[in-house]
Amino acid sequence: MPEKTIMTQEDIRRTLARIAHEIIERNKVIEQVMLIGMHTRGVPLAKRLAASIESFAGVKVLVGALDISPYRDDLSSLNPQPVVKKTDIPKDIDSKAVVLVDDVLFTGRSARAAMDALIDRGRPRLIQLAVLIDRGHREMPIRADYVGKNIPSSRHEDIQVRLKETDGVDKVAITADSNITKEGAP
Repeated sequence: MPEKTIMTQEDIRRTLARIAHEIIERNKVIEQVMLIGMHTRGVPLAKRLAASIESFAGVKVLVGALDISPYRDDLSSLNPQPVVKKTDIPKDIDSKAVVLVDDVLFTGRSARAAMDALIDRGRPRLIQLAVLIDRGHREMPIRADYVGKNIPSSRHEDIQVRLKETDGVDKVAITADSNITKEGAP
């Protein structure tokens, strides 16, 4: 399957603006909201959402970055030498409304790991989840509070979110999973 673009730069911009409005509407005291991006692409998405919230509501929300790799339950199968990224949470999360931000929600395992990582750092008043793409196939009872786009996909497809900050271009594409051979066997 050749790569198929499913979101352009403009689609991503509009989607993030909509999610920012939804965050403002759902959280009446926006000053108590903190956006925490999950490495890698959740971090620039969180920064973009914060900029949109500030432009719409006139309130600067805090933005942090979270490395969930030590909390993953599949760490040994992914990489025997994981690259640990920096967790940077700018303020105490106790009693805050924390919005976890990620690019793709798939099995729910990353979101669960992120919640574990947050709980180890304090007791937020509530945790919400914002994702650019929800592709289904949950293995855990996790759902996003804010979804940019639902993209039903096969387990044999790969959703690739590319952002200017990390990849030099804004685009979401769907491709055949690179781990699947032409015969469809792993």
